[in-house]
Amino acid sequence: MFKAMLVKEFTLVFRDKHSLAALFILPLLFILIMSLALKDTFNNERGFLHYSVTDLSLSSESRQLQKFMQQSPFLVEKPTDTKTHIQLIIPADFSTRLLQQSDTPLLQIHAAPDIKQEMLLLLQARLSTDIMLLRLSHIQKQIAPFMREEAALLNSDNFIPESIIAIHYAGLGAKQKPNATQQSVPSWIVFGMFFVTIPMSTIFIQERSQNTLMRMSSMNISIFTLFAGKIAPYLLINQIQVWLMIGCGIFLVPLFGGDALTLGHSITGLCMVSLALSLAAIGTASLIAVLAATVEQATTIGGIINILFGAIGGVMVPKFYMPESMQNLTNISPMSWGLEGFLDIFLRGYGAQAVITESLALTGFGVGLLLLAGVVFNYKSKL
Repeated sequence: MFKAMLVKEFTLVFRDKHSLAALFILPLLFILIMSLALKDTFNNERGFLHYSVTDLSLSSESRQLQKFMQQSPFLVEKPTDTKTHIQLIIPADFSTRLLQQSDTPLLQIHAAPDIKQEMLLLLQARLSTDIMLLRLSHIQKQIAPFMREEAALLNSDNFIPESIIAIHYAGLGAKQKPNATQQSVPSWIVFGMFFVTIPMSTIFIQERSQNTLMRMSSMNISIFTLFAGKIAPYLLINQIQVWLMIGCGIFLVPLFGGDALTLGHSITGLCMVSLALSLAAIGTASLIAVLAATVEQATTIGGIINILFGAIGGVMVPKFYMPESMQNLTNISPMSWGLEGFLDIFLRGYGAQAVITESLALTGFGVGLLLLAGVVFNYKSKL
């Protein structure tokens, strides 16, 4: 009997082409689009600020300052007659005041009103460093005849950040860097798995309206067996989704110029999170199915819940872009728990031990909703 129920569920699912598109094709498209759109997010060669320079000094010092700025990975120089984020004014007396103490600022910046304050602070720090290098260069020339070795240490080539500080990302190899694919694939895996609410609730309501569930109950099929017959196929479907989307990140995204996904170091941890997240998604779908009166209601409610979970949980907008208050709010979404688990595996390179908390939370959430759905279904069956 249980085998026949599984065959029935698979037949109904694969008969619904629209549901299959929602389960498999849409998440793959999201992964491809977002991986390419966010490709430069983790790229340290990307220019964040466009600037122009008005050089009233025309001195060797002002030209050297501009050379220093051109070496910055986050600055892109544009002509003065184009629209830019920043306009730097180098005053006529720049070279004279460079080595003098003064209460008047040495440089002027005209900033666009919509520029982020943290970018202005980053620019100020960069310019302060460049001014310090110019002053050190002058000091070097003064002491070189008397202290040659010490003067050599003040050469600007010795102040390249990469030669002073090495960055090593936790969980990654010495030359590995995080990329947008590592961020986008987990996000859309989570979002895609919750789309089982559409086919699962649709089939459940259709069977209820056709009295199929009543006939199955009259055959002494318990509620546990009835729900188990519906859970098993969608657990398998979710795992197929996961590996298809992982395959998209590994093989398809690089074909379009994106960065390839790497699996991390723990297949066990990956399976733990995906199974637990699948239970959470199926529990949500089951509760919606027993509460909704029509297919239209179930589809609408399921879609809204998925979007809200995704928006709050950091799927649509990555957490690190959110203010702290919103980052704390993400913890109420089960999608956030699953996303953090996947990020621990894919992005941070952690093992199964790191995702136990998220896996248990998702399992508890899913089982709790399944129990509640069973209670509601049992109550409605007796009416």
